[in-house]
Amino acid sequence: MPAPRPPSAEKPGTLAKPARSRIQQRNRQRILDAALEVFSNHGFRGATLDQIAAEAGLSKPNLLYYFDSKETVHRALLTRLLDDWLAPLRKLDPSGAPDVEILSYMHRKLEMSRAYPRESRLFANEILQGAPRLEGFISTELRALVDEKASVIAAWARAGRIAPIDPHHLIFSIWALTQHYADFTAQIDMIRGPGHDPFEGAGAFLDHLYKRLLAP
Repeated sequence: MPAPRPPSAEKPGTLAKPARSRIQQRNRQRILDAALEVFSNHGFRGATLDQIAAEAGLSKPNLLYYFDSKETVHRALLTRLLDDWLAPLRKLDPSGAPDVEILSYMHRKLEMSRAYPRESRLFANEILQGAPRLEGFISTELRALVDEKASVIAAWARAGRIAPIDPHHLIFSIWALTQHYADFTAQIDMIRGPGHDPFEGAGAFLDHLYKRLLAP
């Protein structure tokens, strides 16, 4: 991409600078969308800048104008993802009805898997590689949030409002059973057949499963 012109070359009153800024923003978004596709399919180790540039429809030098390495692109994607990833668990309300709150959390996670399958696979690929770029986040912010909500669930169990249950394993099971539909879509498609919605019936089945599990 051509280097920006110095300020002295700009004519007063022109829209050149804002237009260039919009182009830069659009290209950056193109690169991140392309990187999401590449990383979610190939993982961090299998992805290359050449693949990302080709997916974005840009040259590699153009890509490097915005991101100086594969690590920088990957970090930008993860940063964009993490806050959204925590949102469903943050909404679990200690003052709500326990079964409603837990089932609503499960459905929010299931909907995230439906709406953001590539983001789910991006996260899963990072974890499978030992979470080198997420270790700080997982061991601090995510751990604190899970511990906080696990304490809420444990209090509901002690009060007899739900069955005695390990709250951490409950949360882990919700992650596993909902994110499966995003991370293993190819397997589901091969088993259920082409054109089958992998999420069909999933919500009703998980409702039944967790209602029975949580019943005092």
